[in-house]
Amino acid sequence: MPSDKPLQGEVAWITGGGSGIGLAAGLELARAGAHVVLSGRSAETLKKAAKETGAETITVDVSDEKQVAAAAQKILRQHGRIDILVNSAGINLPQRNLRNVSVAGWNEIVAINLSGTFYPCHAVLPAMRQKKQGLIINVASWFGRYPNELGGPGYNATKRAVIALTETINIEEAANGIRATSILPGEVATPILEKRPVPPPQSERVRMLQAEDLGRTVLFIATLPPRACVNEIVISPTWNRFILGGLESPKR
Repeated sequence: MPSDKPLQGEVAWITGGGSGIGLAAGLELARAGAHVVLSGRSAETLKKAAKETGAETITVDVSDEKQVAAAAQKILRQHGRIDILVNSAGINLPQRNLRNVSVAGWNEIVAINLSGTFYPCHAVLPAMRQKKQGLIINVASWFGRYPNELGGPGYNATKRAVIALTETINIEEAANGIRATSILPGEVATPILEKRPVPPPQSERVRMLQAEDLGRTVLFIATLPPRACVNEIVISPTWNRFILGGLESPKR
């Protein structure tokens, strides 16, 4: 019979793990038996997440390559392995469009969404290569495949780049038993919505994907056998405003 703890003995590192999709992924992987390490910039947010998940936590700014490398080495020293990496850290800014985004704002988005995805991948790959097995799940976006003014140039560009990074991992590392997945969610009711120029009302948020939907998606990918690589998953709300035209103003 299938085990109710299919990830027993595995170690999962989740960036952006204090809230939203990262936290939901941590809950699901922990329930499946994995030892979960959540990282994020806010120690207070991580403290709350640890109480909810029972996970280990490390305060890390993913835009800082030295902090990321140190975090990976700490996990490897303590646990000897990193089987699963979930890159969920990401941001957008209220002033995000070409008419109002600053160079500093652009740099911040790129530093977290793109470099902050690359650094953890770069940090875990040597250990995964040595073990000849590993799974990397990168949270991209619907906007990475279907750009929209709502996302803005920084978010659209970095999320498309995350998809390309994931594809490159599969091209270069498949021979080492390493597989990577991009998840491209449509609208998800997470705290990042508060960074929109006009945050959507609760009546719209309840029809969006919820964080737990993405947590279950991560679990599905993680519990497939090592021979199976899910290259990309595009997942959207059934009430998809980008298709149905519910976004009357691109600023929403």
